[in-house]
Amino acid sequence: MFIANILKNYLTTFGTYVILMGRSFARPDRFRMFGKRYIKEMAQLGVDSIGIVLLISFFIGAVICIQMKVNIESPWMPHWTAGYTTREIMLLEFSSSIMCLILAGKVGSNIASELGTMRVTQQIDALDIMGVNSANYLILPKILGLVTIMPFLVIFSSTMGIIGAYATSYIGHLMSPDDLTAGMRHSFNEWFVYMSIIKSLFFAFIIASVSSFYGYTVEGGSVEVGEASTKSVVSSSVLILFSDVFLTQLLS
Repeated sequence: MFIANILKNYLTTFGTYVILMGRSFARPDRFRMFGKRYIKEMAQLGVDSIGIVLLISFFIGAVICIQMKVNIESPWMPHWTAGYTTREIMLLEFSSSIMCLILAGKVGSNIASELGTMRVTQQIDALDIMGVNSANYLILPKILGLVTIMPFLVIFSSTMGIIGAYATSYIGHLMSPDDLTAGMRHSFNEWFVYMSIIKSLFFAFIIASVSSFYGYTVEGGSVEVGEASTKSVVSSSVLILFSDVFLTQLLS
């Protein structure tokens, strides 16, 4: 009975989510207004996140390079091993999956708290009364805005991670820049870059849609808004991890 109730709750939540996404992906009533909100959401959700993406990626790239050099390289291995493994880790997992997990906390909580506050202050109800498709007006620009800007964040993250690795070479003198460059160039597969971008598109949709769902459907007051924000981050992170397994298997 307990398992049946849990399954029922999950199916009910999933059904509500699908219905909300159906309302969200309707044809906008006014494309000019939609375009303005679309650009605004790209700036708010994506451009404002560039700073934290660059900062985290720089230090993660540096730390990965140091760990690879200290713990993996040996006299029996090529000197470019640290550079090669740093590039592969940044491209295959960190710049897409791990970075999106970090953005799920920043962007997802922002979306959920914004829509949740609009719900409890009856701003969404006012839009519905005026005959506006509030789901389409509020959620669709967020989803498309984050999906549009996410590939650029992935590229910035990969680039800054590699710069962080070179910083350890020039500043920390752990390895020569020539060895690091040789590792970065060794057996480079362009498909890994495209795979990272493709995965980030799915993750961006998960972050924006799930966070919007929890914020849009919140009931209660400020306490419930905080709970919805927490649920959105947890759910988005779990879904990103699950989808990462299937996407990696599918795209590899």
